[in-house]
Amino acid sequence: MNANTPTVHAASPTSGEIQAWISGLRSQLNRVLLGKPQVVEHLLASLLARGHVLFDDLPGLGKTTLAKGLAQAVGGKFMRVQCTPDLLPSDVTGFSVLNQKTREFEFRPGPVFSDVLLADEINRATPRTQSALFEAMAERQVTIDGQPHALSETFLVLATQNPVESVGAYPLPEAQLDRFTMKLKIGYPDRSSELELLARNSKTTSEFSAQQILEPGQLASLQQAVTGVAVEAPVREYLLDLAQSTRNNRSFPLGLSPRGLLQWQRVAQAYAILCDRDFVIPEDIQAVSGPVLAVRLTSSSMSTEKAIESVIASVDVPRL
Repeated sequence: MNANTPTVHAASPTSGEIQAWISGLRSQLNRVLLGKPQVVEHLLASLLARGHVLFDDLPGLGKTTLAKGLAQAVGGKFMRVQCTPDLLPSDVTGFSVLNQKTREFEFRPGPVFSDVLLADEINRATPRTQSALFEAMAERQVTIDGQPHALSETFLVLATQNPVESVGAYPLPEAQLDRFTMKLKIGYPDRSSELELLARNSKTTSEFSAQQILEPGQLASLQQAVTGVAVEAPVREYLLDLAQSTRNNRSFPLGLSPRGLLQWQRVAQAYAILCDRDFVIPEDIQAVSGPVLAVRLTSSSMSTEKAIESVIASVDVPRL
């Protein structure tokens, strides 16, 4: 895949092909990020749902390694932007320069013209530069000098922010947070995983890099398959009841938006495919509730995690 070439669409994959691709992606990501299978599952769900991910965690836990591994596994182009206060919007989107020979302006694409973009420490970029990602994340295009430029159909942003250091940081506005599908935390590895990391350190890194699983067009086919996962009326009503519960919960100053509700349903559909089902059950909605709601809701009276758990517990689960 490449942002500058059209996506080649494969024929509609069979159920067996879908599960084989997912199994391969899962295996490769668990290979590069040891001991964090739930993080991998949530990342895959967001990928299949065409959603961007915000990693809110400490440095050095494997976020960049995971982003590179994902790009390698899906056969995509990886780019990285280190966000700093002096980063300009054009450093992200690209710019036009005058060709002295032809006397015409030529467009030089920026890092957004990739398949997987890692925006490292996104909250250290100024609001002006952060806003440069708005259109790219929502519309998968950027407008430069009045001209729209299409991005890769499967363009994905993985952004990181450090939850501890606040000096020189610019908090992400609610409008941008709502562009992300999930907020994930990796956390420290367990003892056996960390021992494996130490053992790997004496070997070549190529032995543990991800291998390409998908060919051009196959990721787009996977993402299209998600839209065909059935969501029956009782499940939709359950999802809406949960959303309304967030709006009526005094722990949250703001409840879940309709856009967030649509994202939640799409991620639940993706999670159902990861579980080898073509229909959504309430457990799928619950399984992705934490990372989907954490990026949109902030509790004013208790930890956000506890507040989300209280929302899930407050709504009766339908019998299918």
